[in-house]
Amino acid sequence: MQNRTPGNTQGIDVSRYQGNIDWAKVKASGMTFVFIKATEGRTYIDPNFQKNVAGALAAGMMVGTYHFFRGTTVEIAKAEAAHYANTLSQIGGAKALQLPPVMDYENNPGNLSKAQMNTVAKAFLTELQRLTGVKPIIYTGNSFAGNFDTSLGSYDLWIARYSTTRVPDDQPAWKRWTFWQYTDSGKVNGINGNVDMNEFKGTAAQLRAKYATSTPNPNPNPTNPTEPTNPTNPGNPSNPTTPSNPNPPTVPPKGGEPMTAEEKAAFDALKAQVDRLQARQQMEVPVWAKAAVDAALAYDSKNPLFSIDNGASYDFYRFITVMHRRGLFKK
Repeated sequence: MQNRTPGNTQGIDVSRYQGNIDWAKVKASGMTFVFIKATEGRTYIDPNFQKNVAGALAAGMMVGTYHFFRGTTVEIAKAEAAHYANTLSQIGGAKALQLPPVMDYENNPGNLSKAQMNTVAKAFLTELQRLTGVKPIIYTGNSFAGNFDTSLGSYDLWIARYSTTRVPDDQPAWKRWTFWQYTDSGKVNGINGNVDMNEFKGTAAQLRAKYATSTPNPNPNPTNPTEPTNPTNPGNPSNPTTPSNPNPPTVPPKGGEPMTAEEKAAFDALKAQVDRLQARQQMEVPVWAKAAVDAALAYDSKNPLFSIDNGASYDFYRFITVMHRRGLFKK
């Protein structure tokens, strides 16, 4: 595939792992676009999804979302598409954003054949486009992309290959990338820790023009986006709470006088600590545990040993990895 070139516009992708993000600083650092995790499986919703969408739009970034795909049958694939579309409706739908929705398909928990993988991928993509009115993008890894046949070549490709010297490989379905995720250890002002870095195959103006007709933004003022609701239960999108605000007033939770600067700092520090603890208890599959989780789920695909549609704890993934290294998931 093609190289990265000077002048290509830069962006990031984020999920709950990036914590609280200062979107104004991210935008000022030169980032033009962002893909924000929305959902995973049939029930999970990223707890920072709506807050991140509101903040990125307020900063004037081009925004898209992604769904981590786990489908192993056509029925499950369609259910995942419905879950994703329903979650997007909480922020005004896919057409409220500047970039299309994304199917993140990067592992094979059901040990499907290539033909089966293409079948479930098409089921998800077709259903998602029917529900949202927008043609999705496919995200996948450089090695995993070889599983997809030419029938998926009409979908734009967002590919991961972490290298400064090697371009992504040509694939059966694609010979060029639209987006390239070139590192998972980037540093961007406004985000604590590492973040995935991405590049679009053209300028910011070309990016906006490419998707302008498919995802018209009904809100012409990006500094005042429609504020979405924030579900209290990731598995129950019908149970919203008060709309989120990217710049909430600094008042105590139960009313009364405004917080002092010291009280606000202490409150923010406590909240950050709670967020970190919650993320440790319910997290996506970390990179170091993917092989072990895939092996465990493939051990008996008809009766999986466990389900991680809603994530799992760090300790769980560590346990599965130890079991895998001891060969307990070999048939």
